[in-house]
Amino acid sequence: MTRSPSFAPFEIIDRPRDRGLVILADHARRNLPDDYGDLGLPATEFERHIAYDIGVETVTRRLAELLDAPALMANFSRLLIDPNRGEDDPTLIRQLYDGTIIPGNYPMAPQERQTRLERFYQPYHDAAASMIASVAEASNCAPFVVSVHSFTPTMQGKARPWHVGILWDSDDRAVKPMLAGLGSDPMLVVGDNEPYDGALRGDTMFRHAIVNGFAHVLIEIRQDLIATEEGAHQWAARLAPILDEINKQPDIHEVKFFGSRTGPV
Repeated sequence: MTRSPSFAPFEIIDRPRDRGLVILADHARRNLPDDYGDLGLPATEFERHIAYDIGVETVTRRLAELLDAPALMANFSRLLIDPNRGEDDPTLIRQLYDGTIIPGNYPMAPQERQTRLERFYQPYHDAAASMIASVAEASNCAPFVVSVHSFTPTMQGKARPWHVGILWDSDDRAVKPMLAGLGSDPMLVVGDNEPYDGALRGDTMFRHAIVNGFAHVLIEIRQDLIATEEGAHQWAARLAPILDEINKQPDIHEVKFFGSRTGPV
């Protein structure tokens, strides 16, 4: 975990925006601004998945390089506020996460909640919207939005056998070829909406892709596979050609509304 007195809520990896592709990483980093200290937690808690998505920053940087596409990473720990949740989601600011109590989040005064929304959450989403709009303008087409996450090998004592999961709601334009591309490797265990369901109202994909009719996919990679730089680079190299091929398909760059399994958009 690193701290800085001048805290930026996001980092832009700037690449050409005319390819019609955007990469987002909501949980790439575990940083906290100085005025929040450590939220009352020991340093070891910031080594865990509760603080960030292990390996995702390296995967994202390498994907941006291989695909020559821009990327946006949230610069703050999900323990501060979770950008991949709707503003009314009860897990937006967690007070208990996978057995750990977060003292700095309890109790949570309404004004403090609003401060975190305005200082961290909203700037990240404004930056995502701006990047997506700039890619649409530069490419003169609807952008393809890719979100990168990682998940723990076990949760609540239960092993997760998937090496990678593809999460989605109702728009399967990118999902079908993504599953087919990954499934061509017989050594991979690929999850379809595993280990989570991709239909989450108010999350990043809902907010920036579903409501706009943009093709999108959320990729979850098991953390033990990308915890090292070598592993992260290997997975970026595996994903990049599949994403590149999907990005070349004409219907990926059309605005289409598929709705959401969570209800009307």
